[in-house]
Amino acid sequence: MAPLNRLLAVCLLPCAAASACGGQAAPVGQDGDAACVAALSAGAEVGIRTIPSDYAATHGEAFCKYTEVTAPNGKAITIFAQVEISNAQLIYARSVLEFFLEDVPGSLHGADKSAIANRMADNGASMLMLKGHDGEHDLSALEGLRGQPLYEDETAAPGSAWYIENVFDGHRDATFEEIFHLVHDFGIGVDYEGAARGAAPEYQAAIRAAQINALDVEGLWAQDDRVSDWIEELREEGSLTQEYIASVIDSYYGLWGPYTERPGGMWGFYVAKTRDAIATADPRGFELMQMFLSPVLTFEVPLPPDFEGTFTMTFDPETPYTHKSRYLRDVTLTGSEHANLVGNELDNRLRGNAGNNVLDGGPGFDTAAMRGPRSDYDVTVSSTADLVLTDRVANRDGSVHLRGVEEVDFGGHTMPTADLIPNSEETQ
Repeated sequence: MAPLNRLLAVCLLPCAAASACGGQAAPVGQDGDAACVAALSAGAEVGIRTIPSDYAATHGEAFCKYTEVTAPNGKAITIFAQVEISNAQLIYARSVLEFFLEDVPGSLHGADKSAIANRMADNGASMLMLKGHDGEHDLSALEGLRGQPLYEDETAAPGSAWYIENVFDGHRDATFEEIFHLVHDFGIGVDYEGAARGAAPEYQAAIRAAQINALDVEGLWAQDDRVSDWIEELREEGSLTQEYIASVIDSYYGLWGPYTERPGGMWGFYVAKTRDAIATADPRGFELMQMFLSPVLTFEVPLPPDFEGTFTMTFDPETPYTHKSRYLRDVTLTGSEHANLVGNELDNRLRGNAGNNVLDGGPGFDTAAMRGPRSDYDVTVSSTADLVLTDRVANRDGSVHLRGVEEVDFGGHTMPTADLIPNSEETQ
């Protein structure tokens, strides 16, 4: 019953202090200034910084790192993280938040999300990224702080061991769920008395109709004796719609595809675990996705620097994590390990690291991204007919084998891969 305990322990109310989640173990706090300084130094180039002075008195004791998403009105949607949260996890969380707020041209409720982002900032929307797992720590140091919690052990950034190995027990990726709660509660708006004023009541009405259909009419969601008490708690708190759409979102982006213990997603409490299954079993839930979200994860995904081997975005039932990676579009290798990328049918943008890499675009019109100008690279053809770019600048792009890649971006200047073949006019 560990997964159920995890599910029941989530903070559900948008204006509740994070301390409402409880916990009896070690106190929240930082493990040392040196670790915090090192994390901040490593994250400076990607927008990770120290706690701003405006928040030092309230957040400075418990949190080490900070980043934000700036709404169109110029105000910040804030993300605070403890030192135990890796920079990769923090970047992942910020990317997911940005993705949820990205306009989706032609969609019914997501074509212009500026009002939702502005309302989130005006309502003081904030993520609190905490070490360990829900219920593990005494959160008394956070008393009075408002925020949506997201825990270290439930943030499985792409390419991490938890992501690749699909570790559900103790490391189920709740990033999409918890961050959409933030967008829902503080931006879209929910229809219960006392809730923060939202900017998309029509979308909330559609979510409510789909939730009622799934719970009370068709029995598609939470029809399980294990969650009867939880459903009543959600009903009393006005949180049924938030938890329902989070179940749909997780399955829509493949997070439950690798789960084998029970049929369905969200520990078996939702009827569908894959996108195709949602379209068939819960068409109203599927329509909610089309109304608001892109079918493709459009943010650039940096894999962790210790990743080795081949990361593939082509779906293969024999490689379970591809239930998730099939929806990625742009992926970057970091660090210097020898590693490879395999794209999918999308128009992928792939970037290598300082090691030896194979970038295989697969179907679609794919781009390999280099960090330097064309003049910095030697071009050869390997024995396997790969086009090989070797960076003359140390510790940058290393040696890159290109397969199925239609163009190369040299630091902002793009050229067709065919023009790079040795002895062509371009390379004389």
